[in-house]
Amino acid sequence: MVENKDAAGVDGIGVAEFKDHLKQHWPTIRAKLLGDYLPHAVHRVDIPKPQGGVRTLGIRTLADCMIQQTLHQVLSPIFEAEFSELSYGFRPGRNAPQAARQYVADGRRTVVDVDSEKFFDRVNHDLLMEKLSRKIDDGRVLRFIRRYLEAGMMVDGNVSQRTGGTPGPRLLPISR
Repeated sequence: MVENKDAAGVDGIGVAEFKDHLKQHWPTIRAKLLGDYLPHAVHRVDIPKPQGGVRTLGIRTLADCMIQQTLHQVLSPIFEAEFSELSYGFRPGRNAPQAARQYVADGRRTVVDVDSEKFFDRVNHDLLMEKLSRKIDDGRVLRFIRRYLEAGMMVDGNVSQRTGGTPGPRLLPISR
């Protein structure tokens, strides 16, 4: 499935063109990944919220998204093993309705669904990196994650540096 309606990142490459772009540029991207790869700035998109206000998303380039997905596939099992069985947010195969059903089935009468407003906009990079370094021994991986966190945000052609927060999600089409 493709999310964000094929909204291209700052490189302007959408899903339709991505496969050909990757075929042509993979050797260069691969070489940079083994050395000094710098992620692209994220493209800021403001989405109106039904109850008013906006939700700001950072749309990554598809190449950066693919690289981050690779990191996720490697790191997720390491961290997933540490999570509480009672945690359902942003977990594979888990969601809030499942949590509510399980809690009711366990005889609980009260279920609390917490949505911390703008939580991902306020993630402290230094604190996150410190916590990640407790599980990740590879300094190259940690530097790579830091670079993604600090990739700039592009608005109207201007890139501003980010010192906190994380960009919004993007799903890639995956062929199996």
